[in-house]
Amino acid sequence: MKLHIKNMVCDRCKRVVREEMEKLGFGLSHVELGEIETVKEPDPSELKDIKLMLEHNGFALLDDKKEALVEHIRTLIIEEVQYLKGNKPAQMNFSDYLSQKTGYDYSYISNLFSTETGQPIEQYIIAQKVEKIKEWLSYNELSLGEMAWRLSYSSAAHLSNQFKKVTGITPGEFKKSNTLQRKTLDKVGE
Repeated sequence: MKLHIKNMVCDRCKRVVREEMEKLGFGLSHVELGEIETVKEPDPSELKDIKLMLEHNGFALLDDKKEALVEHIRTLIIEEVQYLKGNKPAQMNFSDYLSQKTGYDYSYISNLFSTETGQPIEQYIIAQKVEKIKEWLSYNELSLGEMAWRLSYSSAAHLSNQFKKVTGITPGEFKKSNTLQRKTLDKVGE
């Protein structure tokens, strides 16, 4: 049985869910960010146990199809921005990519995402990119030009302008002061 899970945003999340499901006696045939598939179908009592376990670990079981689709959209964005999975061709924009991956028209998923989260998809993508930039600035790993290229900005200046618009300071100021704390991936966009 396929179960959709909110707040699964990293490989550690996948490991925690897998281990906790095994403790409950469930084998998993598939584990991805935001989704697991159990070998056997849980009965209502077992579903309640799964739900409690997930909540105890900071996750949530998604019963609603719309919520599950919104979480799937978040997961696709996180995989591309935070983990640079490279599933989205460089020349393809996010709207086409999300439509292709979800099987829905972009106007539908865009309206759904905005209604369910209170923010447009584009704003969520930008928030994810800003968090990735903060990470790279904190570790002093890349130049602004390299960051811009990896995150598909047209230039380092465009990246810097967007960063300042979101955070109120430039990347250079962030790097020097480190006053802005990074957010966990499940809190980005809130």
